[in-house]
Amino acid sequence: MSAGVFFVIKIESAGYKELLSKRPLNVQAVYSNEPVALVSGRDIAEAAKRKGAIVLAANVRNPLTIKGVLKAAKKKRAAVLLELAKSEATYCGCTFENVPDFAVQYSAELGHGVVFGLHVDHYGIKSKEDLLKAISHLGRIVEKGWTSVAVDASHNPDWENFCYTRDVAMSVPPYLGLEVEVGEIKGPGELTTVEEALFLVGGLNAWGIFPDYLAISNGSKHGTYDTTKGEREGINLERTKEVADAISQFGVSIAQHGISGTPLDKVSLFPKYGINKGNVGTLWQNIVFGLVMDPETGNAITENGEFVKDPNRGIPQDLWQEIVKWADSQGYSRNDGNYKKANKPFHDAIMSLPEKVKESIVEETAEWAERFIDCFNCEGTAELVLEIMSERQDHNCAPYRKVLSHRSDYTQEKAPNRRKLEGKDYSD
Repeated sequence: MSAGVFFVIKIESAGYKELLSKRPLNVQAVYSNEPVALVSGRDIAEAAKRKGAIVLAANVRNPLTIKGVLKAAKKKRAAVLLELAKSEATYCGCTFENVPDFAVQYSAELGHGVVFGLHVDHYGIKSKEDLLKAISHLGRIVEKGWTSVAVDASHNPDWENFCYTRDVAMSVPPYLGLEVEVGEIKGPGELTTVEEALFLVGGLNAWGIFPDYLAISNGSKHGTYDTTKGEREGINLERTKEVADAISQFGVSIAQHGISGTPLDKVSLFPKYGINKGNVGTLWQNIVFGLVMDPETGNAITENGEFVKDPNRGIPQDLWQEIVKWADSQGYSRNDGNYKKANKPFHDAIMSLPEKVKESIVEETAEWAERFIDCFNCEGTAELVLEIMSERQDHNCAPYRKVLSHRSDYTQEKAPNRRKLEGKDYSD
């Protein structure tokens, strides 16, 4: 297929049938009788690199987000990732158990043909106990059909981060996508250094572990920027490029976390700085709740210390007032990021809303997803995934990369350990 020439994906085509036969084994085991284009994160990462694009990675705290993002992806013929962080799975109605089935259901309602992966976001490892639990837990998650994993041991000093990341990654099939992290995503301030990034990525390479992405601390944050307190998006693209250039020798690019609230004109520049994956999470929640948002960034607007509800968007006003009352009872301020924890107790109420209300949420989600796909230069990447999968003999897309590093260069004594530890959790 020549560059720039795209076609509509038809599920009866030979290419699509070949895709189905080359899906990851865990997907084939669960969905062998469903013509769903649930593919490895490895293939989606490669498509983005070839096109110079950013993969839209949407954190799905509510099933309606899944439907809206998939609808946009099919229209734009874009390969996307649906994500759920380990922490999100504890306070949302979406879980590692039900997201695959929701995604397949909505894909079927759309007539299939939408190419996507399922990404385990920020799987946090903070201790040896977490490490041991992860081995069995991630095994169960993979069995459900997830096709990419982000191992996040960034809360630890560099040596422990490396060791935990290495050991967890070794328990994940190499034909699934892999993301690792150094430096926590906590807003402007301390930035990941090139030295830290090279220690993690180079050390993993020495052990034959080949990530697709590295998430770094480059000035972004998760959640809403409270402009009334002077908070502003502060992604440092210069440092990002320094890190990206250094790790590119290992076939790794940058995953940008915390895009909600970032101007789209700035986001469109990201590929020039080595970024090939873009995480968007809070914005979708803003749509579900029907909060007033900055039309250029999706950042929730606050007035007089509280979020502003648009009565004509998202959930009905009376349900929003119930959420506010619940949040008050939890001791949260009315512009608190902990409103995210309302997703689980109000999941059933949201999913029981009239179809007209739910479809309006899906449509607004799809509209924003299309904007991101356009901005990310991601349109047409679904066909590139088909092309990439056709180039190999079978399902196994474990990356073919060389071991460039020697293990003796990555020891505890040589770990940078520059970062100050705070003991806080910045994983979502």
